Amino acid sequence: MPQDLPHWLKGLEDEDVQFIRRFVLASGSLKELAKQYSVSYPTLRGRLDRLIARIGAAEDPAVTDEFERDVRVLLADGQISTRIAKSLLKSHRSSLKNGSPKKGKKK
Repeated sequence: MPQDLPHWLKGLEDEDVQFIRRFVLASGSLKELAKQYSVSYPTLRGRLDRLIARIGAAEDPAVTDEFERDVRVLLADGQISTRIAKSLLKSHRSSLKNGSPKKGKKK
């Protein structure tokens, strides 16, 4: 396996990687995968949708700030609410605007 893994792959938990592996081995058949996991198709589809959103958030080229990327991944993963994500991002952007020390700069 390549040493320099893409950012989106590094952020996945082992369970997510195994899900992707099983998805590929099932030839992308959600119906087959639902049988393997003993869950309904809609349940499996929801899990895949969250995984897609999580990978999309980690790979969004418009997001260059690591903190914002992490917040978006947490939101996509359902670990925080939209309200909390917006509040965190607003506070973060405000702290950046108000002159919080940046890497390599002295006050």
